[in-house]
Order: sequence, then C-alpha cells, then structure tokens
Amino acid sequence: MNSAFSSLDWFVFGAYFLVLAFTSFIFSRTKIASTRDYFVGSNTMPMFAVAISVLATSQSAATFLGAPEFSYKNDFTFIGFYFSGLIAVFFVAYVLIPRFYAMRAVTVYELLEKRYGESAKKQAGIMFLIGRVMASGARLYIGSLAISMILFGDIIFWHVGISIIILVLGALAYTYFGGVKSVILSDVIQAITYIGAAVAVFVFLYYSLADVDIMQVLSEHNKLRFIDSSIDGKFSLIGLLTGWLLLNIAAFGLDQDMTQRVLSCKNEKEAAKSLIVSLVLTIPVVFLFLSIGALLFVFYQEATVVQDFDGEKITIFMYYILNEMPEGLRGLVTVGAIAAALSSTNSVLGAMASVAVEDIYKPWRLEKGEVDEMHFVKASRNAVIFFAIVLSAMAMISYFWQRYSELSLISFALGVMAFAYTGLLGVYFSAIFTSRGNSKTVPFALSGGFLTVLVLQPYIFGISIGFSWQIIIGTIIAWLIMQIGTNKVK
Repeated sequence: MNSAFSSLDWFVFGAYFLVLAFTSFIFSRTKIASTRDYFVGSNTMPMFAVAISVLATSQSAATFLGAPEFSYKNDFTFIGFYFSGLIAVFFVAYVLIPRFYAMRAVTVYELLEKRYGESAKKQAGIMFLIGRVMASGARLYIGSLAISMILFGDIIFWHVGISIIILVLGALAYTYFGGVKSVILSDVIQAITYIGAAVAVFVFLYYSLADVDIMQVLSEHNKLRFIDSSIDGKFSLIGLLTGWLLLNIAAFGLDQDMTQRVLSCKNEKEAAKSLIVSLVLTIPVVFLFLSIGALLFVFYQEATVVQDFDGEKITIFMYYILNEMPEGLRGLVTVGAIAAALSSTNSVLGAMASVAVEDIYKPWRLEKGEVDEMHFVKASRNAVIFFAIVLSAMAMISYFWQRYSELSLISFALGVMAFAYTGLLGVYFSAIFTSRGNSKTVPFALSGGFLTVLVLQPYIFGISIGFSWQIIIGTIIAWLIMQIGTNKVK
C-alpha cells in the first residue's frame, strides 16, 4: 500500500475508529420496540443534540472541501446561503413542523396522505428515494475519492471502493441497531471531530502566515465581500431571498433526510427551536471553512497551483492536504473528512429506510392483515442494509460514470435533490395554502417540477439561467399543475 501517512497519522486514524467502534457499541444498546422508536426515537431526543445533528447532516465531505474552494476562487458571499437558510427554517418551524406534530408524523410525506390520499404520500416518497439514491450515492463517491487520495495516494477503483466501504460500514455501525437515536448521538461526535479538524487547520495556516498582512492581501484582491448585490451572481441577494430560500425550505422541511431527526424532538416547540439553533450554529462553522479558503489564497497567491490529481480535478483544500499538511494534522484532517461524510451517510440510510417502510411497505403489508410491530422493525433494519448496498453501488457507478461519459454527470447527480425539490415545493404549497389539487395531479406536479429544471439546464437546450431562477420556475410550474385539480381526495 503506497500511503503518504506517517505513523502519527495512522495513530490518529486508528484512535478515531476505536472511538467509532466504542460509541457505536454503546449507542446500539438502545432498546427498539417499534418503528416509531427506530425512526423518530419515540419523540424523546433532546433539542440541542438534534440541533447538532441537523448541523452535521447539512455538512458533507463536499462542503468540507467545497466551501474553502469557493472563498479561494471568489469571496465570502457563499455565507449568504446559510442566512437564507436561517429565514427558511423559521418558515419550516412555524408552518410545517406544527402540522407534522399534529398528526404525529414519522415521515414528512404523511402530510400529503392527509390532504391528497395515500397514493400522494407514496409518490412523494418515491421521488425522494430516487433523488436521494443518486445525490447521496454521488456524495458518497466524492467523499471516498478524497479519502482514497489521502490514505492510499491514488484514486484507482479498488482503493476508492475500499474507501466507500469504510464510510458505509461506519454509517451502518450507528444506523442499523440504534436507529435515529444512535444517528443523532453519533452526529454530535462527528460534528466535534470535523469542526475540531477545521479549527486545527485554520490555526496552523494562520500562524504559517505570521509575516504576511493577511487582511491587506485579501482586501487588495476583493476577497472580503460578504454581500452580492448584483442580479445574476451565484449567491446574489435577490437569489438568496427567492430561489435559494425555496431550496432551503425544501431541504429543511420537505426532505426526510434532514427533517427526520427534527421529528424526534419531544414536541413541536422543541423541534422548532432545534432547527433555528442548528442554523445559528452552522453559520460560524461555514465561516470557518470559508476562512480556511481565504487563508489558502494568501498562502498560494504567488505560487503555481495545478489542482490536478491523476487527472482528477481537486479542490485547493485537498491540494493543500496532499502537498503541505504536516504529520499528525494530515491524519486529523482525514478523520475530519470521514466524519463529515459519515454524518451525511448515516442519516440518509435511516431517512430512506423510514420512507420505504412507513410510506410504502407498511400500508401495503397491513392491507394483507395485522402483523406484529417487531416485523416492521426487522423490515426497517433490512431496509437500512438494502440502501447501504444501493448507495455503495451508486457511488461505484459514479466512478465510471465520471470517467467514461463525455458529459460529467456527477454535478448533475449532486443536484438531483434540487430537481426533486421543485415538484415537492409546488405540491406542498398547494396542499398548505390552497384548496386545489388531488391525487391525480400530484404525480404530474412532481414530474413537472423535475422536468422544468432539467429543460433549463445548459446541456439540454443551451439555456443559461441561474440555478435559483430554475428553482423558482420549476416550483411555479409544479404549483400551477396542482391548481388544475379539484380538492377531492381520491
């Protein structure tokens, strides 16, 4: 094995996995007697733990490496996305969460069953599952790619495959036995790990630039901008208050992956508070990663940087890790990247299993006759293993997909949930704010939102329009389709 890891790095790496093994054993001893225990912890989870879990889930390995890349190439305007998210969670907390708790929902799609019938719940659940398999499978691939580069010093298929398996087994260790309780408690550990790694990198970078006037360099190169007042900027103020706001509403209120742990709080007030606290805590974390990117700009300002590794384009943070990181710190950053990837992988396994069992399998099975609740607990654990295999397969497919397709579809796969969000937004806004729509219009609205965003991609018809505008248009189309139907529940 050709690895750039030193003995100290391997010690840090091994210590982290010992912590994972020990905590997964402790958390897995939680007694599970029903699917409500397994998927929402029977509404017993403390608010602050849920808030940290939401924070951890919203950060992935892509964010861990991608936020520094943005500030290195641009400025700090990406932070606006999370201020937009803060506005969005107030809407979710006071409009959606009370409705979910009033019906004691296990999944967010149960709201559609009450409004439009059981078929609407299943259709929304299937849309979520399709989008999540592609998006989370691709994210798993991105995380494993980074880990393979650091651990093995290459990105050959077998080493990427091993990295994928490391991440999936780590996620399974928490999710399979303990359900959402284990996931939430483990997310606290993962958040501490990757935030701690980021703080260590920031401090090391800062002191390595002791002889440089950092603020002057950043100011001279216009790197300190926080607000984009243009019309067409990627994170312009108008975009943050429109399309990106809609995206955040969908991510925090209509995506089971994010909302599942919020549904595990004791009551709707605790749930609302957990969402708001999570975003308040997320903003400084994202600022930390953006600051690392800014320091990397200062560090490399006069150097020739070729962001390439075996033909793979890499972020500036990954370049720094591979070429400049000292012993020990490289091991810490590696476990930080693993922690970021794990926190998003373990949650998605539980989320997909909850939708598959609660929204699709359980209603079908109960129609055939009563069955013991432990049957569904066993089915839930089987679903977790099934989706772990599916996500691993999608991650491995992504390896070849990226290399042998003329069109790189990894970025598309990463954005699939946003494609699905437009349809969900249109359907939910219709369900909550109008008396229109029915079970027949739901599948057309879900498909209409997805296809609208797809048509607006530059690689389809050459249309060049900002992604936030794509979300707005897709949501409007889906909502208009819902208005065609009467309010009869079929």
